[in-house]
Amino acid sequence: MQIRVLGSAAGGGFPQWNCNCLNCSGVRQGSIKAQARTQSSIIVGNGSQDWALINASPDILTQIKNTPALQPARQIRDSGIAAVVLMDAQVDHVTGLMMLRERNSPLPIYATRQVFDDLTTGLPLVKTLAHYCTVDQRLIRPDQESFSIPQIEGIAFKPITLSSKAPPYSPHRHDPHPGDNIGLLITDLASGQKVFYAPGLGMIEPQVEQAMKEADVLLVDGTFWTDDEMISSGLSSKRAIDMGHLAQTGAGGMIEALAPYSNKRRILIHINNTNPILREDSTQAMQLKALGIEVAYDGMLIET
Repeated sequence: MQIRVLGSAAGGGFPQWNCNCLNCSGVRQGSIKAQARTQSSIIVGNGSQDWALINASPDILTQIKNTPALQPARQIRDSGIAAVVLMDAQVDHVTGLMMLRERNSPLPIYATRQVFDDLTTGLPLVKTLAHYCTVDQRLIRPDQESFSIPQIEGIAFKPITLSSKAPPYSPHRHDPHPGDNIGLLITDLASGQKVFYAPGLGMIEPQVEQAMKEADVLLVDGTFWTDDEMISSGLSSKRAIDMGHLAQTGAGGMIEALAPYSNKRRILIHINNTNPILREDSTQAMQLKALGIEVAYDGMLIET
């Protein structure tokens, strides 16, 4: 099984287009040791020319351009994207669907009922795509054991219900439903190796802890370093937890949650532009390195 990180940043990317924080201005000017990142997304494959796209970010065209495997050129119009799996309906995870509208066959999209509802009402992308390639809706039940994608043989995807937030436009933004957000326990059936992917994670609940125990690789929420990061930066009045993200530091934070799994590969993804771990020589980045925790970057390859 191969997993390639297409994008490793949180919504807005890095640098964010309208932000002049220390990180964003520094990477533009080349005054800090950091690399630009697009908005979070991964692809999962089995060694063939077909891939499952997990979340479709607004940066999908740039990501495809930077990933030759996604253009196998088997015919005059072609794509290595066999299907899309949506883990939530957040803008930074779904608006890239519009860039796939030229597809010459219905686009298979795997998502929960809650996500399809949000993409039919609050942000009607499904209705819009009906005027182009149309959508082949494949329903994910949050409680199902696993699902497979026909073109990606030998790989099983198990949904893990997460406590996070539905998007701001969702009718139940403040009324959480199972299926608003899921993680994925992705299994290579041949080797038995598993990767737990959860870019939006607000709480370590029993089902999450079990997935982390089972997985060989943890690819999890790295959005914020501190819970008050946006407040202290003067950019928002919201805490990380208010936005559905578990900060790395503090009691019960992601670093503490990852501590029992030092024998596994642990990678942070969906990193906000304000997070000091983006500066490769920062004290915070050095702390993660000393703990053996990696920071995802665009193009990172994970093989099992």
